[in-house]
Amino acid sequence: MNNQSFLLAERLIPATYLQQASASKKIRENLIKILIEQRKWPEDGWDDSTIELFLADLAQMDSNNFPIKCGVGEREARFGSSLVARRHYNMGHGIGRSGDIGEVQPKAVGSSLLIKLANALLLDTIRLMGVNNSAGCFMLPIATGMSLVLCLLSLKQERSSAKFVLWSRIDQKSCFKCIITAGLQPIIIETNLSGEELRTDLVNMEAQMATLGSENIVCVLTTTSCFAPRASDSLEQVAVLCSRYNIPHLVNNAYGLQSSRIMHLIQEAARKGRVDVFVQSTDRNFLVPVGGSVISGFDKGLLEKIARSYPGRASASPPMDVFITLLSLGVNGYKNLISQRKEMYKYLKEELGKIASKYGEKILETKNNPISIAMTLNSLNANASTGAVNDNKRVTMLGSMLFLRCVSGSRVVSTVEQKELTGYKFEGWGAHHSNYPQPYLTAAATIGIQKSDVDLFVERLDKAIGKLKGKSAPATPTSVEELSSVSSRRSVARSTVNGDSSIGEPASSTSNSLASSKDSLRK
Repeated sequence: MNNQSFLLAERLIPATYLQQASASKKIRENLIKILIEQRKWPEDGWDDSTIELFLADLAQMDSNNFPIKCGVGEREARFGSSLVARRHYNMGHGIGRSGDIGEVQPKAVGSSLLIKLANALLLDTIRLMGVNNSAGCFMLPIATGMSLVLCLLSLKQERSSAKFVLWSRIDQKSCFKCIITAGLQPIIIETNLSGEELRTDLVNMEAQMATLGSENIVCVLTTTSCFAPRASDSLEQVAVLCSRYNIPHLVNNAYGLQSSRIMHLIQEAARKGRVDVFVQSTDRNFLVPVGGSVISGFDKGLLEKIARSYPGRASASPPMDVFITLLSLGVNGYKNLISQRKEMYKYLKEELGKIASKYGEKILETKNNPISIAMTLNSLNANASTGAVNDNKRVTMLGSMLFLRCVSGSRVVSTVEQKELTGYKFEGWGAHHSNYPQPYLTAAATIGIQKSDVDLFVERLDKAIGKLKGKSAPATPTSVEELSSVSSRRSVARSTVNGDSSIGEPASSTSNSLASSKDSLRK
């Protein structure tokens, strides 16, 4: 209701009551006014009612919600399901235009305003976390791997004769496949083992620059956030080399935005050398569903070029998720999450250290990785009966046992796995190195993790390792299929003991038996 409607309502309701209601409404409207006027991330998060009020106002600005609409085009944001309409707050036009995702969509003024504000809040976040001189940023409704592809293709356009990408090895498929998808040739720079930590091989990287020639290199692709014992790449030194040889530098900062320490590395690298673009995931940094990424950098012209390379319009759904989350959290809410993550990193390291001591293992020293922690599994790598080493059967079994106990995110690395990706062979896949000397398990303290997560993980890890190392412990199923098979055999055995000659059991009995087996494994 506008002011005139409130005045008219005084004919029906006492004016003093209406004045209170009007004042309350103005408080919410003032929050929206300040956001549009200043384009700054609110210090305190908004309540759901204010956010929904704003989204409803934005939706009414899109043509598909006009009361006098007359749509005769091929794309009119019609909804076939009221559930879908409500899920998207009746905004169905998406963002951008066919020629440029950054352009305002005439049919979708509200959606266009939403993405402009979302990008402004994301830039505030990047600067809050430590990259103060970023020239700008924009969000795409595609995950990090495909965003890296767009960045690579845009850099390639500026270096027509170049075809190589110097890639500091990181054993994550999308990090490698983005180079192949862009039609470029990766030059794999193996990591160096420094103590127990894997670091960037700067000597080999510079040698490749000199040998291939800068005009033939599209860019150097480095990584910040990764699984221990790999550390963040040596961004400052790489940036200096890129500046010296005039080679673009692209940084995969997938979940590094949540770490002020990693963001400081990017800031210092850009100050001392060359960093062109850095890309981060939205789901891993903002607690939203998978499907978005944020591209940022230090050259506004390059960022605009990358944005224009996106063909067609784009979904407004991932940007809406981020926009709602940032408004809900506010600056203070996000700061609290970052602070909690740092505390949980320390706590996770302490608790894992206790498990390591109990079983004769150790926490790998990886001081340049502020998110992921690795614990050795040497005692599982030796066969208890034969004494043979490099018997990685029990090592890989631990990963299966944890998975069956609903532990997600933790990785068990045998260091002897081989993998072929698009014709390239990798020794020791998963370890970021061809010959890492010992098997290990990793766990990460990322944004949103809670103490209860750490406690439950440590408890289940303790029991799983104990069961694997127990000499008299029965064989543990390592897959859901094997678990089902064990359950069936136990059911048949019980039937025989009870004098029942029939092999089958009622479906409910079999299901209960399987559920019971699953529960016992998770304990």
